[in-house]
Amino acid sequence: VYKSDGKDSQALTDVTLEIEKGDFVFLTGPSGAGKTTLLKLVFCADRPERGQLLVNGRNISRLKARAIPFLRRNIGVVFQDFKLLKRKTILENVAFVPRILGVPVREQKRRAFAALRSVGLHHKMHSYPLQLSGGEQQRVAIARALINEPMLLLADEPTGNLDPEMAQEIMRLFLEVNARGTTVLVATHDREMIQRMGKRVIALERGRVVSA
Repeated sequence: VYKSDGKDSQALTDVTLEIEKGDFVFLTGPSGAGKTTLLKLVFCADRPERGQLLVNGRNISRLKARAIPFLRRNIGVVFQDFKLLKRKTILENVAFVPRILGVPVREQKRRAFAALRSVGLHHKMHSYPLQLSGGEQQRVAIARALINEPMLLLADEPTGNLDPEMAQEIMRLFLEVNARGTTVLVATHDREMIQRMGKRVIALERGRVVSA
């Protein structure tokens, strides 16, 4: 896969790799290495300029715009800046995904409550994002990403703003999700955490894969 950064340089150059179903993989490299760009391609937030990108056997680099929402139903995404809706309670934030999919209201609430319980925040379901700590907001974002039981979970620097203890808690949640069959791809530059986890590592540097 190739992708330019909109200037004269390449964000990704000849990136070739394979991640098996059910794997837990870290994507690492310095700032500007292309980690976020690669995640965006997998999530169809951007398109490669050349090459093929297969998700669950389907070449998503050629998906028509109307098919992208169907792909995203099976992909959970956790962003570093959470992207929570500040004027909605955390229950409403987590229920947002099933709501836009047309799930009945009672089922929306049931799924959202179960997802919040899985991250230990069901007791704060009526709170608003700004009433929570950074770690709690990140757990809400994870609950939202997991509510549809996705086949693939993408996380972009999910522990970048958290203290070491909370970072470990977030990784524990990801391990539990992975144990239930979800493929997990985490972009991070936290070498200490990567070593502690002992999972497969794909390293990028200047848009190229240097180890996989």
